[in-house]
Amino acid sequence: MELIETQARFDEIIQSADPVIIKFFAGWCPDCRRFDMFSGQVMEAFSNYSWYEVNIDEIEGIAQKYEVMGIPSVLIFQNGEKLAHQHSAYTKTPEEVTEFLEQQLG
Repeated sequence: MELIETQARFDEIIQSADPVIIKFFAGWCPDCRRFDMFSGQVMEAFSNYSWYEVNIDEIEGIAQKYEVMGIPSVLIFQNGEKLAHQHSAYTKTPEEVTEFLEQQLG
């Protein structure tokens, strides 16, 4: 999972013609560490998509811009638009994240 470190890079990535999956997280977040423990198996199941992560404390205002109220959150972007958003309350298990991705990406 590539770490996005600037707003410019984020803007470039979300312009993809193919859907991209971006995890919003913070270093101080215990639920984010729990997500990291199972994210590998989810990424493997959806390996035909590009995965990225963005630390909400590193890019000012990015969480507010994309209505990320809790972390970790998983967002899907394509052609510069946010297609889907799984809020933090529903990212507690690999099954929840997999179900969300299956519903959104097929």
